[in-house]
Amino acid sequence: MKIKLITLVVSLFLFQNSFAQYTDVINSNRPGESMSAFSIGKTVIQLESGLSYIKEKHNVLDYSANGFLVDMNVRYGFFKEQLETILEIGYQRDTYTDYNSIDKRSGLKNSTLGLKYLVYDPFKNYEEKVNIYSWKANHRFKWRQLIPAVSVYAGANLNFSANPFLSDDENLTNISPKLTLISQHIFPDAYVFVTNIFLDKISTKYQSLGYIVTLTKGFNEQWSAFLENKAIKGDYYSDGIFTVGAAYLVNKNFQIDASFSKNYKDTPYLLYGGLGLSWRSDTNYKDVMIKSKKEEKGKDKSKKDKEKDKKKKRLDEVELEKTNP
Repeated sequence: MKIKLITLVVSLFLFQNSFAQYTDVINSNRPGESMSAFSIGKTVIQLESGLSYIKEKHNVLDYSANGFLVDMNVRYGFFKEQLETILEIGYQRDTYTDYNSIDKRSGLKNSTLGLKYLVYDPFKNYEEKVNIYSWKANHRFKWRQLIPAVSVYAGANLNFSANPFLSDDENLTNISPKLTLISQHIFPDAYVFVTNIFLDKISTKYQSLGYIVTLTKGFNEQWSAFLENKAIKGDYYSDGIFTVGAAYLVNKNFQIDASFSKNYKDTPYLLYGGLGLSWRSDTNYKDVMIKSKKEEKGKDKSKKDKEKDKKKKRLDEVELEKTNP
């Protein structure tokens, strides 16, 4: 049993430090709203979708809305291990009631297309020394864990048809940029802390600045739970939303989840509750080995040695020709 445990620990460390973005099990952004810093891997396609019940009420404007939201994220890794493209779509159908009317609304509430790129990975070119005699030594706190992985995201909000969930002025804006800075810490005991700082609907009067912070805890190979806070600050809309949820890993390529969200104010009051799933296809993925600095130096050294051997061999041939004309 001890030998199996030691082998598992060693293999996990070697895998983490030798390979790139791809992971053995699905890496999903659900059920929270934040994006992880890491990509899903080159040629990997991933679908993340959910169905949520929505209850909204504004005590000042005296309206309410009840209905459902279907969201779908399509992620695809391409060109480089660190790069992925993300399409985010949200379709909402609800009943909107104010003091003099009742309307049935439906349509795309949001549609965003963008690219995410991993700028810095603190574990790239880092060799972890594994102590095969001490589980505690391998799992102790390391200062390097305070250094986050960092990614950048650039996307565009797309709106090419009349949207019942936007104001008249917003409907006139077909495209508006969105930028996000992403950091991710991986701590001992299966804790992951993700921070997103975003600037949305740039250059419009609905521009907003905000953040999302997510703390996730893995309990075992199947179960994990998370706590999330999202804050938005803008001239048109400001809010703070808290979300809790859990995810269950069915198999390495399939995950299901549940979450509950509530904001802290009543202008408007928001309540979300939903279920979701994440699925990926990695049939075309090929492992990408990232060599450490020591390996690169060794490779360069071996090339130089080969060149020296070639030169020496050539000189020996020349000397032989001189002695044996």
